[in-house]
Amino acid sequence: MSCLMVERCGEILFENSDQNAKCVCMLGDVQLTGQTGVPAERRGSYPFIDFRLLNNTTHSGEIGTKKKVKRLLSFQRYFHTSRLLRGIIPQAPLHLLDEDYLGQARHMLSKVGMWDFDIFLFDRLTNGNSLVTLLCHLFNTHGLIHHFKLDMVTLHRFLVMVQEDYHSHNPYHNAVHAADVTQAMHCYLKEPKLASFLTPLDIMLGLLAAAAHDVDHPGVNQPFLVKTNHHLANLYQNMSVLENHHWRSTIGMLRESRLLAHLPKEMTQDIEQQLGSLILATDINRQNEFLTRLKAHLHNKDLRLEDAHDRHFMLQIALKCADICNPCRIWEMSKQWSERVCEEFYRQGELEQKFELEISPLCNQQKDSIPSIQIGFMTYIVEPLFREWARFTGNSPLSENMLSHLAHNKAQWKSLSPRQRRSRGSSGGGPDHDHGGPGTENAAQTATEGDTQ
Repeated sequence: MSCLMVERCGEILFENSDQNAKCVCMLGDVQLTGQTGVPAERRGSYPFIDFRLLNNTTHSGEIGTKKKVKRLLSFQRYFHTSRLLRGIIPQAPLHLLDEDYLGQARHMLSKVGMWDFDIFLFDRLTNGNSLVTLLCHLFNTHGLIHHFKLDMVTLHRFLVMVQEDYHSHNPYHNAVHAADVTQAMHCYLKEPKLASFLTPLDIMLGLLAAAAHDVDHPGVNQPFLVKTNHHLANLYQNMSVLENHHWRSTIGMLRESRLLAHLPKEMTQDIEQQLGSLILATDINRQNEFLTRLKAHLHNKDLRLEDAHDRHFMLQIALKCADICNPCRIWEMSKQWSERVCEEFYRQGELEQKFELEISPLCNQQKDSIPSIQIGFMTYIVEPLFREWARFTGNSPLSENMLSHLAHNKAQWKSLSPRQRRSRGSSGGGPDHDHGGPGTENAAQTATEGDTQ
């Protein structure tokens, strides 16, 4: 067995019909260090938000500053932090995983297509490298490395860049969420109604879009960026601001890594555009648009998956499902994701309160409980989409399993809802409404902003 050494923690075995199995040992951690030993500036193109600048508000309601602060645009920051322009990065200290952990991680990968796959455990077993390890495995499993003649080291370098550009301090929008969405996407790509029509390009696009769909997420939503006059909101004219940034950041990393440089230019341009179309579809403000189209296709029975356009549409639907599938997981994992996303909501609400901004919907910890947020989210966002997905799959075992978990989890949150408990304790009180009052649908859509849950 030949062994190829690259830079990340974890280990995964690859088997290929036309070459010996390669053992890719991923050594080191995800934090780059400079020559001085001080952690290098993170590579991401998203400028950190200096919330100290939000203290002053002008009479017109716009955010003011006491001094002029230089804010780098995406390309400027990319240019500044590009590894290619910084030269060779000194090797970080190596941190090897215990062989028992590696064995458990390999065992989990053998069951990566199971819906009860525990991404939190997998992330621990891979020393925080769940996204890189998972994608390397899936690219090999689906034969993409061989089909597209990808260089394994270059692929790994690109995936490390993607994983590194997620903010680990975000409770929800981090690399573990990206890995979870990617694992769900893998499950959906195996659905019989879809799998037989998919080309290698479709599969690669689906996995890449899932892995990078929230890359460089700042932990606040689009309305927050708009009302703080963030430069990205201006750049994208307040339209799908984060989704556009996730897409453009992904394209920057693809080009910098040169992962697809050996492919024809027309093909790489098509890949970049299709990645954009997939990632932009995760904007929750377009939820009704996609749901209406899916319902119409299913009603008219006019989906022709032999056609590339229809296949791409179903990839968009699959990614949307994967992005918000947390309520369809088993309760233990679903509950943890719910708590994480609400913690991110509440952090935004605390910032808004601190700097005397209007608190965004669902971000007020004193008024918006986790059960009420989750019940509204399941009722108005998740259930309508997954019911139609089940219709598309012909009520496949996976779809029935997800809907069963969804119903169970919703019942669990209802039992934990403060309003529900008060209703049960009152004389003559019936079951409480599960949507938490009028306007919850709009609030859920506003707060999720296409990237939450």
